[in-house]
Amino acid sequence: MEDHQFKILSIDGGGIRGVYPAHILSCISERLGIEPATYFDMYAGTSTGAIIAAGLACGKPPKLIMGMYKEHGEKIFSPKGSWYPKKVKPGLHSLYEKRYLSGVLENVFKDLRLGEIASPLILPATDIVHGGVHVFKSNYSSSFTRDSDVRVRDAVLASCSAPTYFDPTKVGAYSLADGGLWANNPSLAAVIDAQYRLNKEICQLKVLSLGTGLSRSTYDADVESKNWGFVNGWEGKKFINFLMSVQAQSIQNYMKLMLSENQLLRVNFDSDMELTLDDSTQVPTLISRADRDFTHKSDLIKNFLSTGGINA
Repeated sequence: MEDHQFKILSIDGGGIRGVYPAHILSCISERLGIEPATYFDMYAGTSTGAIIAAGLACGKPPKLIMGMYKEHGEKIFSPKGSWYPKKVKPGLHSLYEKRYLSGVLENVFKDLRLGEIASPLILPATDIVHGGVHVFKSNYSSSFTRDSDVRVRDAVLASCSAPTYFDPTKVGAYSLADGGLWANNPSLAAVIDAQYRLNKEICQLKVLSLGTGLSRSTYDADVESKNWGFVNGWEGKKFINFLMSVQAQSIQNYMKLMLSENQLLRVNFDSDMELTLDDSTQVPTLISRADRDFTHKSDLIKNFLSTGGINA
């Protein structure tokens, strides 16, 4: 059984909170001696997870990816200049320019194309023109050739284009937004594609799923106490966070029904505080949290990665 396992790494979206899975992966590399860039058979990442998954699939070490967040996080989330009040901005235009993020991705991925990546790689995005899903894929299936010439950096940028935070991204004939709108946790998309396009049996699959924190973003029970406009009631950014959080939770529930305990390990954390996508001042706290969680779960993670599963 062990020789036939198909190992999938799935990484959630979450903006600056990508620091959490990036540090977990750095710990796996540096403390367990398991290199994520060569260990897994398939990589799947949404939004900030797309940066990490694509980086690993391209052979980038976790330490380098981690450094991107530390070095560039604050500038990526530098607000657009605007005459509008801060609270009103999300209702009138995107909060941030994509140019800086685009430059960072260009520096990392150059002009590498998806068709040049040897490992199966899945990067979810959302087609806002046709109202459907859009999944970028590396060249691992002869029956799927659409993305072979797409630059990796363009696919990643599209997956990162969260509504209210960044404008949509044009890639070829498609206008795309963040994949977190439907696959903030991309593990289910990866499992389905492994079966459908790579002919893997579900019993062969083993999935390490890394989250970016579970925030209990909620609204008042008294729904009649305020007006429910996008800015004042749903609170713009809070609604996007809420939507992506609920989506990630639902996918994890599906995964637990589909896979056995030995096939699925989810590493994530709960927060009593609201977790934002764009607060770069939280980087040290996220690193500390990831380090603490890895320390407490290192034996569990090591056993899962180096054997047939948690209880093996």
